[in-house]
Amino acid sequence: MAEANRHNFWIKVLRNSSMLKKAFDTFDHEKKGVIGTDMIGTILDMLGHELDDGTLSEIIQEYDRDGTGVLEFKQFCSLASRFLTEELDDEAMLAELREAFRLYDREGNGYITTDVLKEIFKELDNTLSNDELESMITEIDSDGSGTVDFDEFLEVMTGE
Repeated sequence: MAEANRHNFWIKVLRNSSMLKKAFDTFDHEKKGVIGTDMIGTILDMLGHELDDGTLSEIIQEYDRDGTGVLEFKQFCSLASRFLTEELDDEAMLAELREAFRLYDREGNGYITTDVLKEIFKELDNTLSNDELESMITEIDSDGSGTVDFDEFLEVMTGE
């Protein structure tokens, strides 16, 4: 994956993960970890993307390949990532990065393990090869600790 594409991928993941999780959870009425594909149009409308029925149908079929009529969170993220824009100012971006990091720091230890980070990246972009994942993780985990703290995460995401 080219450097610019990898950086854009990270930015997109981090800036939008908490927003997507909130949107997903809002429509996961039965708390089963899935949402009905009939809700996708409504969610995309909420995110500022109105689509005609034909286009919406094609997109849903692309992500609901087995025709179950439901999407899991990772499928929803893949679908929604096609529509996300990068319009946040620096302060809002920092807040989103902190929130995304907090969501993945499941035990509140102040770090994310590189294994968890690999799982997240793989779920959000299943086209990433193992070599690309390893390269991304090596770049993020600059001290080789097997964990990524917020400062390492922020440094890679902002390039500072």
